[in-house]
Amino acid sequence: MLFTLLKCHGSGNDFPLIDARNVLLSEPDWARVAIALADRAGSVGGDGMLLLTNRQDGYLFEMRMFNSDGSEAETCLNGLRCVARAGFEAFGVDTARVGLKQSAADVARDPDLAPGVYTVREVAGPVDLEVAHWPLEAGSPRIVDAPVPQLRSTRRFTAVAIPNPHLIAFVEQIDEAELVALGRACEAAPAWLPNRANVSFVEARGPATLFVRTFERGVGLTDSCGSAMAASTYAACLTERCRYDTEITVLNRGGMVRAEASAAGMVRLSGNATFEWAGTVEVDLAAARAGPVTITRRFDAEVAAWDALRNGLR
Repeated sequence: MLFTLLKCHGSGNDFPLIDARNVLLSEPDWARVAIALADRAGSVGGDGMLLLTNRQDGYLFEMRMFNSDGSEAETCLNGLRCVARAGFEAFGVDTARVGLKQSAADVARDPDLAPGVYTVREVAGPVDLEVAHWPLEAGSPRIVDAPVPQLRSTRRFTAVAIPNPHLIAFVEQIDEAELVALGRACEAAPAWLPNRANVSFVEARGPATLFVRTFERGVGLTDSCGSAMAASTYAACLTERCRYDTEITVLNRGGMVRAEASAAGMVRLSGNATFEWAGTVEVDLAAARAGPVTITRRFDAEVAAWDALRNGLR
């Protein structure tokens, strides 16, 4: 089956994006498309796959996000900015309320983070601190700066769903081997955490700067995860490492976003929605394999503008 797609990224979190408003596929087939397109050893590659889908329940348009293993996530805030941009261009608007799998988010065109860096503001939430909703069997209704006994770790975590579930630990220095071990423990979907969870280590680099490293559910260790940055921002404010209603710079290996959390549980992220190229690719649905890509357009100026911003962070 031939697909037209955009390759895009938000803060280094990269995806193939398909305008699926007129594409009819079964749920298993969409999972196979995601596995094929997000395969890092394949012709496209990505941290997952994004779909721009038809309006429902009063939304102008909706977003679906599939992880690279074919599972569907509740949301992806880095990906949402890219889908928002595609929706803005499709409908000729610069603001919208977007339907997600289990929630919705407000998006709007924002002033560029740097010259040539297309920027979208998104507001997600409210966060959910009730871990029984994940479900996570913890012996308490909430986990705030406390151990998770089943992880057999001395780290103290804060559990935040936005709506993706996240376990956030603030650390002096990120130990990637430890993060991967904890992430894999959650990825195994143990009886106490059947739907898995994202795990992040966060360095607080001052009163208004965070650095986030995430083991993402369905993906693995990733350079950037938007919902993890949002969850980390809220957790930092909840635990009084940062202040509510104050803009925070959130850094990661992929780049950065500007974030702000409210005590009411809403989190605003402003970050890039960069298009890299547009093209077509044939996907063998039965084999979940993508053929060669035919690139029809490149967005070289956008790529260069983002690279300049990212390089300036180092």
